[in-house]
Amino acid sequence: MNKQIKLKIITPERLILEELVNQVSLPTTNGEITVLPDHVPLITGLASGDIVAVSDGEPMPMAVVGGFIEVKKDEEGHTLVAVLADFAEHVSELSDEKIEKAKVEAEKLRKQMENKELVDFEHFETELERSITRIKIADKWRTRKYRK
Repeated sequence: MNKQIKLKIITPERLILEELVNQVSLPTTNGEITVLPDHVPLITGLASGDIVAVSDGEPMPMAVVGGFIEVKKDEEGHTLVAVLADFAEHVSELSDEKIEKAKVEAEKLRKQMENKELVDFEHFETELERSITRIKIADKWRTRKYRK
């Protein structure tokens, strides 16, 4: 029997994915890691980029921005990877329309950040990072084959 990982990706808005996978690669604040079954316990920060879960040889990419990752054993001894992301979205959800909207939004936010009188820089920075990550990950996976 092949061991599998229980992967759970959650945002404040919704459960993005809960599935058994063979491996998962994640962008951490210290660099990219790949988690396989029986991985050592770990808690680390989640960076912006793409999470790529592999199930039966097929990649399932998701764009993510910020959060935390916990790797541990569950009650049954399976490796559990819990991702608590500020933002996450499956690449198949990133339509051309959403990408174009993200580009327009990113440019608008860049211009607004130039206005020194605006105080809410954290909000602008977060929204800008989300828009840029959507564009970058959609471009990366546009011509690749992946599971929807």
